[in-house]
Amino acid sequence: MIVPAPAPPSDPAALPVSLREATRVWAKVGLMSFGGPAGQIAVMHRELVETRRWISDARFLHALNYCMLLPGPEATQLAIYIGWMLHRTVGGLIAGVLFVLPGFITILALSIIYALYGQVPWIVAVFFGLKAAVLAVVIEAVLRIGRKAIKNGIMLAIAVLAFVAIFFFRVPFPLIVLGAGLIGLLGRWWMPDSFPTPSSAAADASSDYLIDRLLGRGELRHTRPSTARAVRVLVVWLAIWWLPVLAIIGTFGAQSVLAREGIFFSQAAMVTFGGAYAVLAYIAQRAVGGFHWISAGQMLDGLALAETTPGPLIMVVQFVAFLGAYFHQTGMSPMTAGVIGSILTTWVTFAPCFLWIFLGAPYIEALRSNRALHAALSGVTAAVVGVILNLSVWFALHTLFGKTQPIRYGWLAFDWPQWQTIHPVAAVLVVAALIAMLRFRIGMGWTLLGSAVAGAASLALRVA
Repeated sequence: MIVPAPAPPSDPAALPVSLREATRVWAKVGLMSFGGPAGQIAVMHRELVETRRWISDARFLHALNYCMLLPGPEATQLAIYIGWMLHRTVGGLIAGVLFVLPGFITILALSIIYALYGQVPWIVAVFFGLKAAVLAVVIEAVLRIGRKAIKNGIMLAIAVLAFVAIFFFRVPFPLIVLGAGLIGLLGRWWMPDSFPTPSSAAADASSDYLIDRLLGRGELRHTRPSTARAVRVLVVWLAIWWLPVLAIIGTFGAQSVLAREGIFFSQAAMVTFGGAYAVLAYIAQRAVGGFHWISAGQMLDGLALAETTPGPLIMVVQFVAFLGAYFHQTGMSPMTAGVIGSILTTWVTFAPCFLWIFLGAPYIEALRSNRALHAALSGVTAAVVGVILNLSVWFALHTLFGKTQPIRYGWLAFDWPQWQTIHPVAAVLVVAALIAMLRFRIGMGWTLLGSAVAGAASLALRVA
């Protein structure tokens, strides 16, 4: 009897998780990805590590470490990375597109409403309620990820130092990563028990987590680095990134608003190290004071929308581009110009994310077994927990308080809440959401929906 040969293990159709099932999961992750990078990382950790056990904490944090080092939105890149590991390039494309698409559609719709009517109170109220629930999601995630990543006193000390450095002293994120990596590298010899060695292939093969098992058995062959593949990826994705910009320049001229938006936000995509928070000041300065596309008040409104809608926080650039083209691009209707600017800016912001992951991820996976690098990345993992905590505190300050007071004293530079501006309704919603999720195990979707309804109800009560 002739037994048919099995499908290649790296074929998406042969994997335990089908591409169709993965697509449903990535759609859910995209719809739930509120709250900036801290909230989005929390959603992915809950869905992919805790609930579905697709990827272990160690590999999740290993991938996150790499994404934190890249320019651009780290949560989007993490989704692309994990999608690529499971289902090759098509999996990375689906994960990345579905992660961004809900936010893109929402921000585009809200940008149109804003341009036509200004702020709509009931929309603001709904997102106010959502933001409070997202803060509860973020708090729960910091606790969960911290418990998994911080395994001893040395790791805890690195996390605390990273938080203090970035929150109180505004130390640049790359310096924090470099310092944490150096501590891990040296700690491998000084305190070997505090910096564990990478797991073996045999241990991965018997893991409870899907990706670990597949890698341990050598089944995900596409994760192995290849120079020829790297060259193809570089050429193809540079073309995908820049051809739309060149088409806009050729059609409308290099000095048009649309062309300048394409060029400016392509440049911004290459310097956004440390996530969206690190580059927002630069974007605001250039968009408001340099190009005069929008006002400072409009920039703040855009940031508020991006904070409370699904998708990466960097989606604020879509709002900026829409208004800039809507009010300043000539030769077409304002609405058409705004939509083109919105699409082009989203394209040049996220196309590089696919380039960085598809180009670099195979090498990062290959280096995972390197003991020295693993020790260094263990230090970076602990520092990333401190960075996520910083993002969480930043989000809490802007959710619970109407104003913050900048503190500047010597090397110290941080924001402190003005307690008299606390939002009591937001505080109540945060506590209620935490109780719902931690005590009664109510799902995140229902918690978000309940908070959105509560936010709208609070507006109705104030109006009445």
